[in-house]
Amino acid sequence: MTRLSSAFTKPHPALVCFLTAGDGDTAANLDALVEGGADVIELGMPFTDPMADGPAIQKANIRSLGAGTTTADVLAIATAFRARHPDVPLVLMGYANPMVRRGPEWFADAAQEAGVDGVICVDIPPEEDDALGPALRTKGIAPIRLATPTTDDRRLTQVVAGSEGFLYYVAVAGITGMQQAAIESIEANVSRIKQATDIPVAVGFGVRTPEQAAEIARVADGVVVGSALVDLVAEYGMDAPEHLRALTASLAEAVHSAR
Repeated sequence: MTRLSSAFTKPHPALVCFLTAGDGDTAANLDALVEGGADVIELGMPFTDPMADGPAIQKANIRSLGAGTTTADVLAIATAFRARHPDVPLVLMGYANPMVRRGPEWFADAAQEAGVDGVICVDIPPEEDDALGPALRTKGIAPIRLATPTTDDRRLTQVVAGSEGFLYYVAVAGITGMQQAAIESIEANVSRIKQATDIPVAVGFGVRTPEQAAEIARVADGVVVGSALVDLVAEYGMDAPEHLRALTASLAEAVHSAR
């Protein structure tokens, strides 16, 4: 929690970068994100049915699962990352089945031991918080919830009530990496969310370029980039780190200097 809080109290918006665990040389790829200036790392847990993800991340899940990546492997990657980067916030992002199939307490214990700061579970709605939220909070791990353009004011109250660390605003009513919402819509919805909560709001889905990231960073507390980075892993394989480092550096410069 302290690491996440620190990332969003810097004198600039936070850059949140996502990669899928087990897709390529994950350790080297994550190090490249940190070296490029990422403020928060999201590590995707591969799953057979990633319903919120577009083609880039779907293919990354297939590559990772095809290589035999397990939940134990993801936790090992997280543990090693924490040892190398003791101060960089790390968030696991994924779906309910791998997180709760052995019980939420087991997952929360394992995530805490791995040094995880927050968890985004895409398919556990706030109405079903008991499925995972209490176990995470007991271990000091932030349950990070998602809001979308279709989250009305009544439901927004439920969404923000149990969210910690930051709120992930999904800018489009669709899947990752396919389109970007108009900045006017993003600004209006971020403003609406901020009237309902004091926690930081990070905006993602469809952010691919430094120019897009800078535009969003002017109105949000953070910007999430995923598919554009995952595409580099697919394109360059073992040579991906240098390309990830370069794109992250340009994104970080844009986000950090947006205001």
